[in-house]
Amino acid sequence: MQKLTILLLSLTLLFSSCGNKAEQQLDVQQADWQSIEQAAKGSTVQMMMWQGDPLINQYMEDYVKPQLQQQYGVTLEISSGQGKDIVGLALGEKETGKETSELDVIWINGETFYQLRQLDALYGSFTELLPNNQYVNWQNPFISRDFQQPVNGMEAPWGNVQLAFIYNSAKITNPPASFEELETYIESNPGTFTIPNEFTGMTLLKSWLIALAGKGELAGDFDEAKYKQYSQQLWQKINNLKPYFWKQGQTFPATLSQLHQLYANGEVNFTFSNNDSEVDNKILQGVFPESSKAYVPKPGTIQNTHYLGIMKQSGNLPGALVVINFLQSPEAQYQKASPEVWGWHSARDRKTSSRMAAEVQQHPSP
Repeated sequence: MQKLTILLLSLTLLFSSCGNKAEQQLDVQQADWQSIEQAAKGSTVQMMMWQGDPLINQYMEDYVKPQLQQQYGVTLEISSGQGKDIVGLALGEKETGKETSELDVIWINGETFYQLRQLDALYGSFTELLPNNQYVNWQNPFISRDFQQPVNGMEAPWGNVQLAFIYNSAKITNPPASFEELETYIESNPGTFTIPNEFTGMTLLKSWLIALAGKGELAGDFDEAKYKQYSQQLWQKINNLKPYFWKQGQTFPATLSQLHQLYANGEVNFTFSNNDSEVDNKILQGVFPESSKAYVPKPGTIQNTHYLGIMKQSGNLPGALVVINFLQSPEAQYQKASPEVWGWHSARDRKTSSRMAAEVQQHPSP
């Protein structure tokens, strides 16, 4: 009888320890920041992010991870994945009833933010808990709204970029100044232009669509009639131009890195980037020719803020908050903005960015 009692007690303790870890965590919504940092100390944070650029990977490995360990005692583990991978994992965890997610912090924006909200897979509002939230300009509509949705504190902005055209000025003295001129260029220079079949290529097509419709025509809520009208015009143009694309438009580079390689090899005269400073770090790396330049054609291209989110079922909320707060810090943002390191712009206004730079110079990282 005594052995049976001990067995039942052991099973009770076992099952109670397998409950929702989030319920056993510090209540971060009520805790002060010092308590959150203390709760995070000695923990491991799981982060998923796109790892398609060696400079980004180097920044995370050589700067972010050591600083988190040194300053906060937090171990950051990074797995490779982007929108569809994160959404797929969240959907799988929801369908199987998994109580603790494999991920804590995720690098997201746009459609991924929308899809995760549809799945109710994001932790609620958290940005007001972060000390470094003071640097965020939430009055900027490019920050406060993502994919036409109010952010509502469910994402912390990590950076801001704009789609840029990159070209070799040794080959092209007068690059097409507008999307309209781009059409003429493609027809006059067959085989030297193509579009990557991924996020950057989609952003290019969206920018082209907006330019085709005209200023303000597609602003506001989604209008299906307008979308059909202008998207049909865009696809007609693309189909008419395809024979003049690289490989006669029969195939397209699957990734931006593949297009970068085609450009570096001289097979095409243009590549693109959602980071308008990438041309600088690619030249410094010796990947692009020194004659490479970047610009934004008229009437403009899509500007993009990228964010950090927390999974609703995160098993380490204090650690996730500490990681995101550090990534938003003046020191980390200053490092990230350097062309030699990453070159992505801060999601701040100029006045705040100047204040950040001054703080970094006065208080450099250890």
